[in-house]
Parts: sequence; C-alpha cells; structure tokens
Amino acid sequence: MQDLDENTVTEAALAQMANTPDPRLKEIMDAAVRHLHAFARDVRLTPAEWLTGIQFLTAVGQACTPFRQEFILLADVLGVSALVNAMHDSKARELGTQSSLLGPFYREGAPELPLGASIVADPSEPLIVVYGRVTDNDGRPVPNALVQVWQTSEHGLYDLQAENAAEVMDLRANFRTDADGNYHFRTVRPLGYSIPMDGPVGEMVQAQQRHGFRPSHIHFLIGGDGYRELVTALYFGDVMPAWTMLLPALMFSAPVIYPASILPPWLAPWLRLNPMTLYIDAFRAPLYSNTIPDAKSFALMLGIALAALALGWLLFTRSADDIAYRA
Repeated sequence: MQDLDENTVTEAALAQMANTPDPRLKEIMDAAVRHLHAFARDVRLTPAEWLTGIQFLTAVGQACTPFRQEFILLADVLGVSALVNAMHDSKARELGTQSSLLGPFYREGAPELPLGASIVADPSEPLIVVYGRVTDNDGRPVPNALVQVWQTSEHGLYDLQAENAAEVMDLRANFRTDADGNYHFRTVRPLGYSIPMDGPVGEMVQAQQRHGFRPSHIHFLIGGDGYRELVTALYFGDVMPAWTMLLPALMFSAPVIYPASILPPWLAPWLRLNPMTLYIDAFRAPLYSNTIPDAKSFALMLGIALAALALGWLLFTRSADDIAYRA
C-alpha cells in the first residue's frame, strides 16, 4: 500500500473515484476534491480546526427544518448563491431582468389568489398596491405567467419565523398575469429585517463582526411556458439600516454624553463640523452655565435647519420616481 503524504493524498482520492460513470458527477467531484485539498493545504488546517468545521456543518444541518433552510442561508452569506446566479445569467441568451437570490424563506404551496387580492391576513398598517407587467425582451406581454411573491410583515418577520409556522401561510401568494401580462396585488410595506442570528450561521456572522440586516423588499419568482424562470426582488427606499449605523456615529461625534471642553484643543475644530454640536451646546448653556445662546447662534441654527429641510425636500422630489413607494 502506498504511503500517503500531503501531496500524494489528493491523487489517491481522485483515483478512487476514477470509474464514476456519470461524466458531470465525476467532473464536479474531481474539482471539489482538488479545491478542498488545496484549501486545507493553503490555510494549513489543523485536526482541531477540521473537527470544528465538521461540527459547524453538522449544526447547520440540524438547524434545518421543513420551514427553515439553514444551508441556503449559509450559501447566501458566503456569496455562493449570488455566484451561481451570476454564472447562470451570463450563460443566458436573453438580456432580461437580472436575477436575485431565492433566499431561505421561499415556501412552496402558497395559495393562488385573484388579481388585486391582499396577501396579508391581518394588517396593522394601511395597505399598498404593488403592480407590474411581465414581458419578454421585445416588450411583448406574457399572459398567464405565474407570479409568486413573498415578503416580511410590517414588523420585519416572515411567516416561517412564527411559532406556528406549520399552520400559518401569510404574506405570500401566487398570481397569474392577465392577457396583457399585468398583475397587481395589495400588501403592507415590508420592514427591513435581520437574517436569523439564532443558529450556527448567525453565530458565524457575529464572529466575523458582520451585521445581518437586509433592507425591506418583496421577493418575486416569475415563470411562464417557454421562458426561463426569474427570481428577483423589489427593494424599497429604506434608509433605516444606514440610519442605525449613522446615528451612533453622529452621537459620539457630538458632545452629547461629554462636554466639548474636555477634548484636546486640536480636536475642537473638527467637532464643529458636526452641525449637531451647535444645537447641543445651545441646550447645555441654560442648564449648566445659566446663559442663553446669542442671536447669532439662533440665526445660524435656524439657517442650518432650513437648509437641511430644503435639501431633503429637493432630494426626495428628484428621486421620487425611483422609489418603490409613494409617501
């Protein structure tokens, strides 16, 4: 029997699979073995680390249920799902809508509803109407196309995340386009959410100091006879994830929890670049020094507020057509 070392073990493993009758299976498995062995050599994987990896994949499998797909979540987080979609799109002859990720919350068996129906069982916020048209690349309508939709609630949860997920099917439905390829349905505006962080994939994301937030969106899976199936999503103009990261930065870059006087002299001018500093100092003055800001400070604060209002209104009106919803 041949003695194996780190350089000969790969060829020995490949030789064991040499008689695989399915050529595509042989191609995939040969490449998988070569890349897996190369990965282990590249990072100098230790036995303890290998066992940790086995335990992680075991935990991923154990976290899967009929209503939770932890492996799809892992593929999404590692970018493999996006890579496979990108390669699939590059091979397609048509130049249609770019595909998106199916995600771990897709569910078969959603009810088929008439056009215009609501997909929400018990909404707590006003409904919106989502409408669109399915066409081919030449703009011809695709009648009777199957449009599958699913989304989070106004509270940021999918029905699969409910305790009684086996009994509940909400915020998802199937529709058929009309003779002109049109569809429309009613729903609530979905809320951005975090990927499930209570499983092994969530633990990995936290260990990498990554956030798991997703902006609000509605998933679409569209298919028609003779056409390639399309997975895509409609994203909303959601600033909440960015705001949650920006707000702490604004707070610590302004004298909210500390007085500006304790900062080194070289840092004070930079602090003034934050417009909130002026307002916070104005509130601190009567509380701590029993003084009232002068007229110049009041005028400057009013000018900044009006400028921010005008800029916000200008940006909103110019981008309103690109936002998926109207206020």
